[in-house]
Amino acid sequence: MNDQRSAAEPAAAAVAVPEAVTALEGTGRSWVDRRAALAPIALVVAGGLSVQFGSAVAALLMPKAGALGVVTLRLAAAALILLVICRPKLRGHSRADWGTVLAFGVAMGGMNTLFYLALDRIPLGIAVTLEVLGPLALSVFASRRLVNVLWAGLALAGVVLLGGGGFDRLDPLGAAFALGAGAMWAAYIVFSARTGRRFPQADGLALAMVVAAVLSLPLGIVESGTKLTVPSTVALGAAVAVLSSVLPYTLELMALRRLPAPTFAVMMSLEPAIAAGAGFLILDQALSTTDALAIALVIGASIGAVRSRSGPAPRREA
Repeated sequence: MNDQRSAAEPAAAAVAVPEAVTALEGTGRSWVDRRAALAPIALVVAGGLSVQFGSAVAALLMPKAGALGVVTLRLAAAALILLVICRPKLRGHSRADWGTVLAFGVAMGGMNTLFYLALDRIPLGIAVTLEVLGPLALSVFASRRLVNVLWAGLALAGVVLLGGGGFDRLDPLGAAFALGAGAMWAAYIVFSARTGRRFPQADGLALAMVVAAVLSLPLGIVESGTKLTVPSTVALGAAVAVLSSVLPYTLELMALRRLPAPTFAVMMSLEPAIAAGAGFLILDQALSTTDALAIALVIGASIGAVRSRSGPAPRREA
């Protein structure tokens, strides 16, 4: 009885006193607002987890299909899925529109190819840390604030720590591939924004994914040949495509409708830490204390650079 009375008292007060109605409604709205604010953040975190754990699965697939074969499987499967979902229109686009999509697809294909070549030679967490230097450099160059020089220096200190005074410990070619992937990621960001302005919804993304898949196909066939037709390999490749492309792109697209771009970019800066965790849990790639400190420096530099920008920060949609 006491419980029922206690529950009824606020309702009775709300009928008797108009202010009580406002108070009760305000409480309900604040709880709903908190949930609404946390929802896009949860989507971004889920997308980051999906991308990096998908990369870990890709690393397991590389002994069967090779790095270039995995890239081909991922991009081809992702292109097929996005074409079915988006059904992009091919008519009504200008030559400039198609040029933008082509550049976007080249950047996407180069980013994926170089990253997987790096992943074949160096640990996942370190590969992502070096790759994220591309967007960081773009953020620093796009900003006219002197403080970003400090963040660039902090990131450079992290890279020096990762190299241990020289990249021989990491495999110099693997490190070079990761840095190249970062440069392509920066180009990807630029052309992703341009494509988004020229094409509705995710049509441009789907078309660019087809370009990337077509470009990667000869490389995958030359390296892996008939291995790409093994059912178990195809199934794992499709899983990598869903985890690393389709699912995170969808989650990020939903999140970006309600999340400020700078906040999104800050959360993207945490991907090296997520990648390190995925590498440890799935690939048994433990990091040394020095590596962990280096990753923390790069993450800190990325967050600082994004937060100090006066305009919207660049974001990754694919």
